[in-house]
Amino acid sequence: MKKQPTSRMCFVCGESNPAGVHVRFYEQEDGAVLARFTGAEHHQGYPGRMHGGVITAVMDEVMGRAIMARHGEAVWGVTAELTVRFVRLVPLGVELTAVGRITSENNRLFEGSGEIYLPDGTAAVKAAGKFVKLDISKIADFDAEREQWRVRPD
Repeated sequence: MKKQPTSRMCFVCGESNPAGVHVRFYEQEDGAVLARFTGAEHHQGYPGRMHGGVITAVMDEVMGRAIMARHGEAVWGVTAELTVRFVRLVPLGVELTAVGRITSENNRLFEGSGEIYLPDGTAAVKAAGKFVKLDISKIADFDAEREQWRVRPD
């Protein structure tokens, strides 16, 4: 699997963000994006459980990154709509896997779906979203060097 770049301070992938989730993203052969992460105590909602907002952020990112797996870094996804269904409690302190994929696409938008899986393979979270396709220059003042946007070794 090809590993995707991460940045310095992004809440989801930011390697230098002390509050961040530090998610690692990989492009699968089928075009989906696989993510691996472990929730820490500061990601807690209820004791021992990951906060729903943190879970939602991971789902948003893994689905949104699927467009890069298909089109490279020339196209980014900006969330227009997001639906998250919490099926099981999500524990802290264990490695979790999220998967995001594109389910439909046109010139301006794409739709995605995704899941978070517990270590035993059970889906704990299911999500769907709609994303606007944009060049990064239309989204933010993004300087890849300043943001340390790069692939980091595992």
